[in-house]
Amino acid sequence: MARTPLYSRSPLRPARAAPAGDAVPPGADAAPAAAEPSQPEPAAPPSRWARAVHRRERWLWAAGALLLALLAGWPAWTGKIIRPLSFEQIDTAMRDSIAKEPLNSAAAAAYAAVLPSVVRVVGRQNPPAGTASGTHGKRKTGGKIPADHPKVDADPDEAGRSVGTGVVIVDKGLILTNLHVVQGADRITVTFADGTDSDATIVGIQAQDDLAVLQALVIPDDLHAATMRSTGGLVPGDHVVAVGFPFGIGPSASYGVVSGLKREFRSPEGKRMLSNLIQFDAAANPGNSGGPLVTLDGHVVGIVTAIMNPNQQRTFIGIGFAVPIENAAGAAGLPPF
Repeated sequence: MARTPLYSRSPLRPARAAPAGDAVPPGADAAPAAAEPSQPEPAAPPSRWARAVHRRERWLWAAGALLLALLAGWPAWTGKIIRPLSFEQIDTAMRDSIAKEPLNSAAAAAYAAVLPSVVRVVGRQNPPAGTASGTHGKRKTGGKIPADHPKVDADPDEAGRSVGTGVVIVDKGLILTNLHVVQGADRITVTFADGTDSDATIVGIQAQDDLAVLQALVIPDDLHAATMRSTGGLVPGDHVVAVGFPFGIGPSASYGVVSGLKREFRSPEGKRMLSNLIQFDAAANPGNSGGPLVTLDGHVVGIVTAIMNPNQQRTFIGIGFAVPIENAAGAAGLPPF
C-alpha cells in the first residue's frame, strides 16, 4: 500500500555545500548548519556636548595653554619685580642707615669690653705716730712712695695716698697693677666696676717690670676677668685704647696707636731701667699706671707703666710705655702665651 508523503510547514533552507573531500554517504543525515555570528548593536549617537567639544577642540587647547601661561606669570603680574641693586643704591642705603643710627666706634666697643675688669687702686700710708690730722680731715704723713719708680701716681687731694689702676686677670679677684702704685702702702683698697670696695693684699711682685699682683678680699658675684692676648702679632700703627683713672678721674679711655716695640725707659731719677716695653701715643697721665692697654677687639696686650717726662710737669707729651702682657702674666704665675 502506498504511503502518503508528509511535508513540513517550515520554509526550506538551502543546504550548505559540503567541504570538498567530505563526502556525505548516501542516506546519511546532513550535519546541522553552524549558527551565524551575532551582529554588534549599533553605538549610541554622541551627545550634543560631545559634538560641540569635538568641533571646538583646537580652540579649547589654545585656551588651556593661555591659562597655564597666565598662572605661571601670576607673581610678576601681581607683585613688584625685584631687580638687583646697583652699587650706588647699596652705598646710598648704607649711608642713610648710618646717618639715622650711627654705629659705635671700634674704640668704644673695646672700652666696653674691658670696662667690667678695670678697678681703681688706692694705696694708703698711715701717718707716723703723733702726727695730727690737718684741716678737712686730711692726714699728714712723712712717708713717701720710693722715688726710683718711673711714675708715682699721687692723688693731689690727699697726702700719703697713691692712686692708680688695675685689671682683673682671674675672676677669683686676682688683679694686676704697677708696683709703684702700692709699694710702701699700709693699706690697699680696690673699687670694682660695679662699685664694690674691698681691701687687697699683695700676693706677687715682679720688680724688674714694675708689676704687682693683688688679691681682693671681697669679690663681686659677677666679676669678669679681662681677656689677654699675646703681643706676637702687634705692630706699630695698630690702634689701642688705654683705660684708667688719670688724676683719679675715671674710668677714662684714651685712643691712639702703637708707636713702637721693645723700647727701653729710664726713670727720671735714673735709678731704674725698664726694657721690652710697648710705646704708644694714647693719652696717659698719673693715675693710668697699672691700667690695661687694649686692642680694638677688647683684648689686653699690656699694662700701662710710665710716661716720658722731660720736664717737671709730669704730664703726657705723647709718649707712653706699657709692659707686655706676657711679662705681666708671668708675674701672676699664669702660663705663658
